[in-house]
Amino acid sequence: MTDRYLSVAVAGLHEIEIRRSRFRCALAPAADEAAAREIIAARRRAEPAARHHCHAFVLGPDGRTQRSSDDGEPAGTAGVPMLEVLRRREVTDTVAVVSRHFGGVLLGAGGLIRAYGQAVSDALDAVGLVEYRRLRLFDVTMDYARAGRFENDLRASPYVLHETRFEAAAHFEVGLAPGEEDRFTGWLADLTGGEAVAVELGEEWVRGQSRP
Repeated sequence: MTDRYLSVAVAGLHEIEIRRSRFRCALAPAADEAAAREIIAARRRAEPAARHHCHAFVLGPDGRTQRSSDDGEPAGTAGVPMLEVLRRREVTDTVAVVSRHFGGVLLGAGGLIRAYGQAVSDALDAVGLVEYRRLRLFDVTMDYARAGRFENDLRASPYVLHETRFEAAAHFEVGLAPGEEDRFTGWLADLTGGEAVAVELGEEWVRGQSRP
């Protein structure tokens, strides 16, 4: 089972032009196939003048669900190269839709393969990626007097600050990679004089920092 994966950081749109044809690639995160299909339908509604709306998507932390469509382009010249870019870049939970506005010049099979692949690759570079990691979450509780310094120390540590809550006491949800538990427990005890309480919440996919 994988412990990390990449997805697009945000939904975005990027256009390239090749021999007067415009290839507009929309990228968006998608949690399941129904969401991916709705994104594809929305792109069709948004650009009714486009001759083709080719798509590819990869879903699941392990990339198990993969689909693509040439949408009227010659077989294998659009959806497959788009899907190959997502697979090669190890991007999942992501749907790509390339809407082509024909410019009057035929590109041939090789030209189409390169154009659709480039449209997705360039869009990924423009939109950016984010890494998700499977971490064990711990809820760390302490009084407010310690909270400010603890948060600063936590952000400077190798541990992941997933969420903060300020209720009757200060709560910090901390994500730990496998094998970090004992080291974290000792670090927490030393930092707070043994006064902070850490309760395990279970495993969760935690979003990390965006990548360019």
